[in-house]
Amino acid sequence: MNFVIRQKVLNIIKNKKPVYFVISATTRSFIESLVDYYTSEAASYKQMAKSYSDMIGDPADAAFGIIIGSIYSAFIQSYTNQQQKPSVEDIQEFSQIIKKRAPQIKRSIIDAKP
Repeated sequence: MNFVIRQKVLNIIKNKKPVYFVISATTRSFIESLVDYYTSEAASYKQMAKSYSDMIGDPADAAFGIIIGSIYSAFIQSYTNQQQKPSVEDIQEFSQIIKKRAPQIKRSIIDAKP
């Protein structure tokens, strides 16, 4: 890990602020647009999760998992389409983006009307 990246990591740990490392602006925008899309369709995913309510605990938690899994799958597929594999840093940055948007995702599910 070079010195600049190491300093950014230390700043994140110290300040607990997400800093984008390596994901391109295009990919970051793609991830953000996926979050926007899936939050706008939260009612569908909440309904899907409710159909398994006899097997799961909280349908809202299950819907959250479905949405995050769908976004992650599209993120990985975007690399596969370019015949690449995401680096550990790419995945960590993806995780930071999702953590930042998680409250919005969760709120969209809770507020979703069937």
